[in-house]
Amino acid sequence: MPTLTENLLDTKQSKVPEVTLVFWIIKIAATTLGETGGDAVTMSMNLGYLVGTAIFALIFVVAVSAQIASKRFHPFLYWAVIVATTTLGTTLADFADRSLGIGYAGGSILLFALLMSSLGIWYFSLGSVSVESITSPKQEAFYWATIMFSQTLGTALGDWVADSGLGYGRGALVFGACLGVVAVLYFRTQISRTVLFWAAFILTRPLGATVGDFLDKPRINGGMEWSRYTASAVLAAFIILCILFLPQKAGNHPAN
Repeated sequence: MPTLTENLLDTKQSKVPEVTLVFWIIKIAATTLGETGGDAVTMSMNLGYLVGTAIFALIFVVAVSAQIASKRFHPFLYWAVIVATTTLGTTLADFADRSLGIGYAGGSILLFALLMSSLGIWYFSLGSVSVESITSPKQEAFYWATIMFSQTLGTALGDWVADSGLGYGRGALVFGACLGVVAVLYFRTQISRTVLFWAAFILTRPLGATVGDFLDKPRINGGMEWSRYTASAVLAAFIILCILFLPQKAGNHPAN
């Protein structure tokens, strides 16, 4: 039988957290922060979508480089990269949908194609797109590229549904219900856990986008009319408290 030392040598520790209820709570809060934070820079500060995208792209590159270079899982660093992808996804989607004039439908189709391409290249390069295999820099690079596309797609979908007539509150209910369906499929069926993870991951972004818009849009448009700065500060504080007080750890996964 293998010794304890051999088992430890055969195991690599992932630098991404275990997918638990805590993960999804923080993920939804982070996507909501991405919406309010991205809009605060592009709209409240009047910097525009292009400048806002450049700012958040720089933050994302710095954060993801630090994450990939790190040797182990750091909760604050991991969630900083997630927030960076959500804010960048917000400004990128708004730039594509509004500044480039391709609209919500065109932007969503383009971003969906990019997301599927990222997953396809990842799968054919490494043989899996499971989050349980994120143990090398190459795998992690694919992971973050796919997350970046999924966050941007989610923003476009959230805006599309909310502006189609449903409004922010009902839009949030639609995406919340979709997440509920994914949860039922997870517990009641044998559908691939990898497929369900990415479905849930994508759906949390439009949920966050509609909730974020619900918080800071004018009451006349169906929102609560919070200041974008206030909403962002409250969400950031909530995420920090979750990281500090709710347990998170990296999963140990078999070596390749």
